[in-house]
Amino acid sequence: MFKDSADFRRVAAGTLLIVAPLLQAVAVVLDPGTWGDDREAVSYGVNPTLAQVESAMYHWAYLLMGLAAIGLLHVMRRRSVVFGHIVGPLTVLGYINLSGLLMIDPVEWWLGRHNSPEEATRILDEMLDLPGVVFGFQMPWIFFAILGLPILLVGVWRAGFAHWWVPLAVGIGYGTSLLVPYGPVTVVMWVAPAVALGSLGVKMLRMSREEWVSFYPTAAPGRTTPDSYANTTA
Repeated sequence: MFKDSADFRRVAAGTLLIVAPLLQAVAVVLDPGTWGDDREAVSYGVNPTLAQVESAMYHWAYLLMGLAAIGLLHVMRRRSVVFGHIVGPLTVLGYINLSGLLMIDPVEWWLGRHNSPEEATRILDEMLDLPGVVFGFQMPWIFFAILGLPILLVGVWRAGFAHWWVPLAVGIGYGTSLLVPYGPVTVVMWVAPAVALGSLGVKMLRMSREEWVSFYPTAAPGRTTPDSYANTTA
């Protein structure tokens, strides 16, 4: 598999579409702040071990989701190509920035151990309101991830690879989480996208190599494709 670029990319993309959203869904279940005080300064003290585990899981979920978004671009090689080339990189940038924001967690945890929850929140808010933090890590980048992925999946649906309910489930799940407080309801919101994206991952894993390669544009005279290149070097 590692010597075959088509099979490797198919398996990698399919696996990431299953693992990345699943990590996020599991993280929200493990997070002490989901079931109690949503301030990290407080929830860290409730269960420091789980707080660190869920934070690391969020970090890797977002990094891997960015790679999964790149994998989705493959099924848009013949339809919605320009759409994918625009939305895809923005989605990847969004998830990279979301991952970077997870470094806020240990800062808030440390502040919570040395200050009251109110004082820790005040100090953290002042730090996060710095222009360099706001425009370098938050705005508009985090929205490129949360809203960019459902929009990218609309292109995947238009390309004929996903059912209509996939972008809808991901859009409702991640989009609605921006409107409600972080808590038990977030579990439901993030399980739905995990199921939707996981279904695409399973579909990719079940594809044959020929089906995966078929998403490359039809060869034109003088144009090199993976198959034509393989034939000339066999």
